[in-house]
Amino acid sequence: MNEMLLSILLIIFGLVCGFGLTFLVAYIREGTTSKKIDKMLSDAEKNADKIKRDAVMEAKEKSYQLKLEVDKDIKEKKSELKDSENKLLQREASLDKRDELCQRRESTLDEREEKLIQRQKDIQEKEAKVEEIKKEQISLLEEISGYSKEKAHDLIMKNVKESMSREIAIYISEQENDAKMTADKKAQEMIVSSMQKYAADIASDQTVTVVSLPNDEMKGRLIGREGRNIRTIEAVTGVDLIIDDTPEAVVLSSFDPLRREMARLTLETLIKDGRVHPTRIEEVYDKVCKETKEKILEYGNSALFELGITKMAPELIEVIGRLHFRTSYGQNALQHSIEVANLAGLIAGEIGEDVSLAKRAGLLHDIGKAVDHEIEGSHVSIGVELAKKYGENDVVINSIASHHGDIEPTSVIASLVAVADALSATRPGARNDSLENYVKRLTQLEEVANDIEGVSKSYAMQAGRELRVIVEPDEIDDLEAHRVARDIKEKVESTLNYPGTIKITVVRETRAIEEAK
Repeated sequence: MNEMLLSILLIIFGLVCGFGLTFLVAYIREGTTSKKIDKMLSDAEKNADKIKRDAVMEAKEKSYQLKLEVDKDIKEKKSELKDSENKLLQREASLDKRDELCQRRESTLDEREEKLIQRQKDIQEKEAKVEEIKKEQISLLEEISGYSKEKAHDLIMKNVKESMSREIAIYISEQENDAKMTADKKAQEMIVSSMQKYAADIASDQTVTVVSLPNDEMKGRLIGREGRNIRTIEAVTGVDLIIDDTPEAVVLSSFDPLRREMARLTLETLIKDGRVHPTRIEEVYDKVCKETKEKILEYGNSALFELGITKMAPELIEVIGRLHFRTSYGQNALQHSIEVANLAGLIAGEIGEDVSLAKRAGLLHDIGKAVDHEIEGSHVSIGVELAKKYGENDVVINSIASHHGDIEPTSVIASLVAVADALSATRPGARNDSLENYVKRLTQLEEVANDIEGVSKSYAMQAGRELRVIVEPDEIDDLEAHRVARDIKEKVESTLNYPGTIKITVVRETRAIEEAK
């Protein structure tokens, strides 16, 4: 028990001693810290005073510097103002002098104006006197000559008009002769050069095709029981099948070369196969249609390859291939287009134009003929629409539109295509023409010339390539003959459609006949 009390007392004593020591240490530390704080405050006050003094000194120095700079600027501004004032004074003095000079000039001008007015009055008076004298002289001349002023004027104008018209006719004749000599020579050189560089075979297609048969028995098989086979062939192909007495041959008749070609291939396949009945005919025709479409693309690509033309729409290539099965006056349309393209390219090369573009325009100039039997409109308008649809060049479109003279060409290449088209169409053997159309063209040509006043007779010669015109010598003189030839040329160009060119020759002959008795 005592030991426990002792332990408790020792513990209490230890706690009291610990608290006392702790308090003592804290007191000592507090005293040391307060001293340090006082010292730091003192040092801070000293530094603040020093900074304040330095800042005041620096501010005073800057203020002084600013004052010096401001004084300097003020002095400079004053100097500039003084200079400006001096200049203004000088200008004012100069303006005063100018004002004085202007006043002097104004007074001088006033004097001159008065003199001019007076001189004008004098001139007007003199002119009035001259007019009076002129009228007196004119009236005197009219009395002497017996002609009034108006009558004399009309007579002089008539003489001048006659002499001038004669001189103009002579001048026009001379210029036309010079131009023809130069232009014809140059054009002939280029055309002959181009034609020498290009040559094509003469080919002519007809409206019928003859298919050979191995024997006459095949005719009966083609006709079939009660004619069902021949009716099926004609219905499927759209071609007339003519079976006559010609041995071992049948005739296919159609104005559409493509249909005629497909019918020919169908018949040849049926003849080789030996099986001829309606179902087989339809099968073979469907197969031939597919093969023909491939051939059409082959013809189109072959034409492009031959001419060196690239980058064309596949649909347009197919239309070009279809030209192989179209004809114009017996001339194959694709062959004609290739020929025009080559001629246009050669002439373009001679004169420095774009050869590739000229060939492209020449190939596509008749593209409308491939589908003109399917679409309403002329082959020119259809061709223009096709070219626009497939994004062709504006030069190509204009070449298509202008190659028959429907509109004016807007480029040299368009004119070249028209020339090449005429060369290809008019060369010997290129086209067939019916007797009726031939006679009609010659008659129209002669009628155009006969309608001109002063023409006695006219004769179409050289298959319509030349027109000889005989005029009345009493009504038409030598100079008027040139005018008549030019009038006939313009009328022929505006009213007739003809291939190539027509030479017009006006003949004036005077015969003096007397009879001696």
